[in-house]
Amino acid sequence: MASTTAPTASEYIVHHLGHLNNTGHKQSLIADFSVVNYDTLFWSISMGLLVVFLMWLGARRATAGVPGKMQAFVEILVEWVDEEAKGIVSNAKSRLFVAPLALTVFMWIVFMNALDLLPVDLPHYLFSLIGLDDVIHYHRIVPTADLNAPIGMSMGVLLLMFYYGIKIKSPGGFVKELFTAPFHAHGIGAVVLAPFNFLLNLIEYAAKMVSLGMRLFGNMFAGELIFMLIAMLGGAWAGLNASSLALGVGHVIAGSIWAIFHILIVVLQAFIFMMLTLVYIGQAHEGH
Repeated sequence: MASTTAPTASEYIVHHLGHLNNTGHKQSLIADFSVVNYDTLFWSISMGLLVVFLMWLGARRATAGVPGKMQAFVEILVEWVDEEAKGIVSNAKSRLFVAPLALTVFMWIVFMNALDLLPVDLPHYLFSLIGLDDVIHYHRIVPTADLNAPIGMSMGVLLLMFYYGIKIKSPGGFVKELFTAPFHAHGIGAVVLAPFNFLLNLIEYAAKMVSLGMRLFGNMFAGELIFMLIAMLGGAWAGLNASSLALGVGHVIAGSIWAIFHILIVVLQAFIFMMLTLVYIGQAHEGH
């Protein structure tokens, strides 16, 4: 049975930061593979399918004549990503996969980030309308504000770095580089420096993966928190009085300003993740 008392500010935020998962409680560890956040999976997969559908629809409606608005937009987007890939990934064969991958990553993250522009309490209102508010207590709709999703994506980029490093340099060359770079030496010096080289390379790979995911997560999580704080201004309404009217107007103005500014963050974070994906894969093609 739902509580009849209004939550405090901290209770409101804590509640909205909860996930619909298989355990019924919050994830206590940074890496806990026993916890499955169903809301993150649902919205990330849904946005991925939506991106694929829209791109398929644009390709299906493509004509050789004068392009329509959607076709022109898709062509501009494809050409832009392809040019970025050409300037970073030197191997033409690799770009046949890497360029579409970068485009998919960019569009996918834009759509996932854009979910943050929806009203904070929208899922809870919808569940209440269909009578599921007593069953589904927690639900977050921004996958990139859940650390699991950005880190999972960055781990995919890490695996691609390993794949192209082994493919381009051969398995032996890749392993050799782990122990001989960045400090190159000969003879006994190479043996002495091998453990340090290996450790530095491990740190470099780990730092790239963690920073790639944490950058996206940190920005989207902070944006989500600000939307929650703004939502509490509207939640402070207590009738037709001066303070309530002031808070209500402040809620509308602050929410509008932050939503407009957040559009830039939505696109910028997707662009940064895409560019770093290209850079990291491009570095995997090169030697130290």
